[in-house]
Amino acid sequence: MARTPRLTDHELGKEPPQPETEESPAAAVAAGQAQGHAGTAEQPAAATRKPRPTKSPSELWADGLGRVGIRAAQVLLILTVAVVSVYALMQIKLLVIPILIALILAAAIGPFVNMLRRRGLRGGLATGIAFIGLLLVLGGVFTVIYLSVRNQWGELAQQAASGLDELEKFLLTGPIPIEQEQLDQARQGIVEFATSSQVRSGAITGLSVVTEFFAGAALMIVILFFFLKDGAKIWNFFLRPFSGAREAKLRRVGSRTLEVLGGYVRGTAIVALVDTVAIGAALLIMQVPLALPLAIIVFIGAFIPLVGATVAGILAALVALVANGPVVALIVVAVVIAVNQLEGDLLQPIVMGKSLQLHALVILMALTAGTILAGIVGAVLSVPLAAVAWAIIQVWTAEDPNLEDMNPNLPPAGTKPI
Repeated sequence: MARTPRLTDHELGKEPPQPETEESPAAAVAAGQAQGHAGTAEQPAAATRKPRPTKSPSELWADGLGRVGIRAAQVLLILTVAVVSVYALMQIKLLVIPILIALILAAAIGPFVNMLRRRGLRGGLATGIAFIGLLLVLGGVFTVIYLSVRNQWGELAQQAASGLDELEKFLLTGPIPIEQEQLDQARQGIVEFATSSQVRSGAITGLSVVTEFFAGAALMIVILFFFLKDGAKIWNFFLRPFSGAREAKLRRVGSRTLEVLGGYVRGTAIVALVDTVAIGAALLIMQVPLALPLAIIVFIGAFIPLVGATVAGILAALVALVANGPVVALIVVAVVIAVNQLEGDLLQPIVMGKSLQLHALVILMALTAGTILAGIVGAVLSVPLAAVAWAIIQVWTAEDPNLEDMNPNLPPAGTKPI
């Protein structure tokens, strides 16, 4: 039986099936987007957004706000350490203040002790001579003040009483008359205040302050003696843990501290001596009572920059007003103003030189802070300590103009300091 041939689809008039081809990724994405727009138009657009990447903690501190925060935290930490340190030192001020005063005096007397040592005297003998000389000078000053006040106190009290009577007459008959009843009430208020419990408690507090003063003075004398005798050994002991460049910087810090303190004390003493001679001569010429003690007070007050000599001059003018009348008081005020101008414009720049490289505003701020923290003693110590702090900053940041005299080749450990 013959087989009939099988006809193909082309011969029967049918199109052959198209082969299946793989769809490209781009086409699939386009088709998916088309289907999504057509069939899922009701879905929210937020469902298709990608979540924002979260920043790591290190990235949060890397931007501008993070850097500001780091700096603020560092400043707060430094201020906290400074406040805690000052508070801790104020709790032992009976020890801290004598140490600071002894250091300043040692820096001022040190060159004299070194001169005696170069002349062949041993360290203990040279220190003893300088130490006894300082005590004799201080004792002589206080003796002169005591004798002058004791000899002229009665005369000054009598003149003060007559001056107060004249002041009362002026108030009763002056351009702005005051009734006698008001003056009596003011006098009675002063008497009641003088006999009040507040004044008595203040007197007890003053007695304790006097006791602390003598205890601190005795401690300061002992510390000063050892600073003059063994100052180099004490400083070398503190430098033992350091070596190399850090030791060189610390040695420079020590030498600069002594230079600044010594120059400040010696320069201030010269300026104070000029103020004392000028104002004291004016008081003697005008025959003002207590001229010599007032001149010594001017000398001591000159160690408080900007305000010390002025306040002492005002005190002298008040004594002249009570004892000699308004004309002499005005002359004393004029002399004080002229001496202060001479001091500020000529003596301070020439005599002090580079010992006190501080702006007047910095000096005023240091005086205010020192007075708030430690009273008159703080006012005296604040300015030299501020000058020392500035000198240390200059050395540590390599901005000291005298750094070239630092010797990088340090002597071996254990050698005797020169």
